[in-house]
Amino acid sequence: MEEMKIAKAYLRYVRIAPRKVQIVCDLIRGKDAGTAMAILMQTPKAASEPLMKLLKSACANAENNFGMDPAKLVVSEVFATPGPILKRMMPRAQGRAYRINKKTSHVTLAVTEKA
Repeated sequence: MEEMKIAKAYLRYVRIAPRKVQIVCDLIRGKDAGTAMAILMQTPKAASEPLMKLLKSACANAENNFGMDPAKLVVSEVFATPGPILKRMMPRAQGRAYRINKKTSHVTLAVTEKA
């Protein structure tokens, strides 16, 4: 039996919190590439544009590096993990400073060919 080929693409240090990216990831997981692209185009979330580029990249990797058929591609896995946090200060009353955490994400997207 032939082993299943997986083409991956990574998006690192994107300046959106992982929990916000995860909402959009859940929408496209398990869908075929064309449907996933249509869903991303119609989703009014900040994470949908970077995920659209990532999906295109993963599909291109599948076609060029593994010789897969672009019409048969399915989003097999997609997840976001936390990246480094940019720590910033916000001035507050009476000389105090509150910390603002600007979160980043690392997103992984993998596509496979459906049988």
